[in-house]
Amino acid sequence: MLWRCYNIDMKAIISIFFLTLALPVTAQANKPAKLGLCAACHGENGISRIPGTPHLAGQDEAYLRKALNDYRSGARKVAPMSSIANQLQPKDIAAFAKWYAAQPNGFKRTKTQ
Repeated sequence: MLWRCYNIDMKAIISIFFLTLALPVTAQANKPAKLGLCAACHGENGISRIPGTPHLAGQDEAYLRKALNDYRSGARKVAPMSSIANQLQPKDIAAFAKWYAAQPNGFKRTKTQ
C-alpha cells in the first residue's frame, strides 16, 4: 500500500479527513435559529443598513443579553424591540448576544488627540 511506502499512519489520515468534514458544520452551528428576527433591522452580521438602527456587531455580550432582557421585562421601552424580545426564550437571548458579540464590528477606531 502507498501509505506504508511513505510511513504514513492511516489513523491520522482518517482522523484529519473526518475533522475536515466537521469544520463547516461547527462554524455554522453558532448561528442562532431565530436570527431573522434581528437581521431584518440589525443585519445578519450586526451591521445595520437602516439609519437610526444601532449596529450590534462587536458589542459586549453581557450588554446585549441585558438589553434584550430589559426589552422583555419592560425596563427598556421601545415597542418594536419589546414585541420581538417577548418572542424569545432565555436560550435565544444568550445565542443572539453571543453571535453578535463575536461579529467583527467593521469600524476602525481612530486615536483622539
